[in-house]
Amino acid sequence: MATASPPAETKRTRDTAPGNAAAGERHLSQVVSFRLATEEYGLDIMSVQEIILMGEITKIPEVPEYICGLINLRGKVIPIIDLRKRFGLDACDATEHTRIIVVNAAGTTFGIVVDAVSQVLRIESNQIEPPPQGLVGLDQAYIKGLVKMETKIMILLNMEAVLSVDEQAKLAAQASAAT
Repeated sequence: MATASPPAETKRTRDTAPGNAAAGERHLSQVVSFRLATEEYGLDIMSVQEIILMGEITKIPEVPEYICGLINLRGKVIPIIDLRKRFGLDACDATEHTRIIVVNAAGTTFGIVVDAVSQVLRIESNQIEPPPQGLVGLDQAYIKGLVKMETKIMILLNMEAVLSVDEQAKLAAQASAAT
């Protein structure tokens, strides 16, 4: 399985390095943006381990529909989640733009299938708003915030809340059973 080279902006800069006074004053963070259907989502770059090309995924029987299966990433078994299915969106076939973002969240490493990775953005704290309260029937725990951009809004995800603690434990158990 080939790895996609992350954009040059993924490297930490002097302005965003922890402990740097300029970073504290400007409150910059870096976000990996990606697309699902027609919406733009973002993840804090610190939770992203790497971005890889879509490859062969080993199916697992009797798991929720949104779990695609497992991959072997340099000797480590990683569970893969279809984020479209997890969010209740229509499934679609993989294209040349489809990627797997390998994330570390709540002590678990797993991959999420996304339609395309867009770019790495520097986001200032004044661009982020909390999710709106009171949306009927919507569990907002996985929404960290909304990033106001020039012509659209990007949904900033909290990867630790995309899966429940129980789901994360089951994924970790399946991955260790496969090794």
